[in-house]
Amino acid sequence: MTSISFLGPKGTFTHEAANMMGEDLIPYCTIPAVMESVANGDCSFGVVPIENSIEGPVGITLDSLAHKFDLKIFKEIILPINQNFIVNPGCKMEDIEDVYSHAQALAQCQDFVRKNNIQPHYAISTARAAKDIIGDKSKAAIGNSKIVELYGLEILESNIQDVDNNATRFVVVSKKDHELTGDDKTSIIFSIYEDKPGGLYNILGIFEKNNINLTKIESRPSKKGLGKYLFFVDFNGHKDEELIQNILEEVQEQTYYFKVLGSYPQYVR
Repeated sequence: MTSISFLGPKGTFTHEAANMMGEDLIPYCTIPAVMESVANGDCSFGVVPIENSIEGPVGITLDSLAHKFDLKIFKEIILPINQNFIVNPGCKMEDIEDVYSHAQALAQCQDFVRKNNIQPHYAISTARAAKDIIGDKSKAAIGNSKIVELYGLEILESNIQDVDNNATRFVVVSKKDHELTGDDKTSIIFSIYEDKPGGLYNILGIFEKNNINLTKIESRPSKKGLGKYLFFVDFNGHKDEELIQNILEEVQEQTYYFKVLGSYPQYVR
């Protein structure tokens, strides 16, 4: 059986995404630990969040892929994120004084928390928050429905997120590349020469002239000083296609740091 690491603990949205990959699931407490488990061969795949439609990119995932691990994105998974107000059995809204959850979950539900005049508190994960409120009727947690099953709690109100189209994109990392499927996406990272005016414009023009659609472009500090950035770009196509190979060669010629993160099937909901 193929082992799959994921950002735990059990009951998180990452756990839900990892369930779509298989059943032999092993939780790790940090994103770098998940990637290390794949890099050292303890697990065949690892599942980590990479971006949320409301809160934006997950910086530690991007930084780990860029600086720390030579892994490939093997697959992407996109989950709709429906946050729930979770309480001990029999609790009513007027019983609740404090609510606990991961920082991103609380950020996604600010209107609900403010409207109900509840004091928010950060937890290391949504699952940990749920575990910590067990037995205390003055406390609630925010998280997904799987938490309720794990800890014997109840959902007092469902879908409490501020924006209905909230979704998180997860990536499955591996030591190996995914084969070409015909409906693929490629992710790359690069840095441009500082003393070359129009450097980013010229690189993006390579994709335009070849009629290749960019699906995402994100900048991150390169950690080499203020004003120095890495650019993360996703685009349609697979690195084994001749056209894409030519594009990647041309991009690499115009950058001083360049890395292909992988080619993988586009996720279809």
